[in-house]
Amino acid sequence: MGQDEGYLLDNRQVEAGTRFDALSALFDASTFRHFDAVGIDEGWQCWEVGAGGPTVAAWLAERVGPRGRVLATDIDISWTETAAAEGVEVLRHDVALDEPPAGAFDLVHARLVLVHVADRDAALRSMVKALRPGGWLLVEDADPALQPLICPDEYGPEQELANRLRRGFRQLLRQRGADLAYGRKLPRLLREAGLDDVRADAYFPIASPQCDVLEAATVHQVRDSLTAAGLATDEEIERHLANIAAGRLDLATSPMISARGRLPGQPAQGLFHES
Repeated sequence: MGQDEGYLLDNRQVEAGTRFDALSALFDASTFRHFDAVGIDEGWQCWEVGAGGPTVAAWLAERVGPRGRVLATDIDISWTETAAAEGVEVLRHDVALDEPPAGAFDLVHARLVLVHVADRDAALRSMVKALRPGGWLLVEDADPALQPLICPDEYGPEQELANRLRRGFRQLLRQRGADLAYGRKLPRLLREAGLDDVRADAYFPIASPQCDVLEAATVHQVRDSLTAAGLATDEEIERHLANIAAGRLDLATSPMISARGRLPGQPAQGLFHES
């Protein structure tokens, strides 16, 4: 998604690749744990929504094998296209506006997508509609309002500056339609969508080197928006980036809520092996 669609973190910016790499390092293990919990196996048909970077789609392709299918979609597929060589089908697609892709899926997955989508309800309906009976939907989204501090241990001026800039960033997100309390709603929304066996958990790292990488890339991406809105000065941003580079901040991410549910009905060919 680009800023003209309201998305603050434009995939076309050079920092997007750095952000995707950091997000993969921080969250892929948690995502793959949920994949294992639903029992993804050879031959599964999987739709990766808002894929962004290539790592999740590539993991799915390896797991489902040549008899399976992995479709990775996004509004901007410039970073996702690198997964095509790994047996992943890549398609430009807007989950909130376009009809679901052809075929019925054993798994539909979206990570850090719906929190930014203006018509989240339509996007969720589209993903549920794409499931085959017995298919699983796994939605993972941030809940910045649940833990609003990027430096939970705000013990000095450097940490206070980091938290103040983060509040400005979240103000910009809200202005663009992001729901900063969306993650916590996912279990209820999956039940209301008619899914069974709904389960959820939350995960957020603290003081990982990749948290530093992610924050620096994010600040570089949004610095012009922060200064234009009067939410930070160039001097404050440079000071914050220097603090990150010096390793003096124990940075955290927003909690990632991972919620999964299963469409009622029996899957064809007995593909599911839930653990």
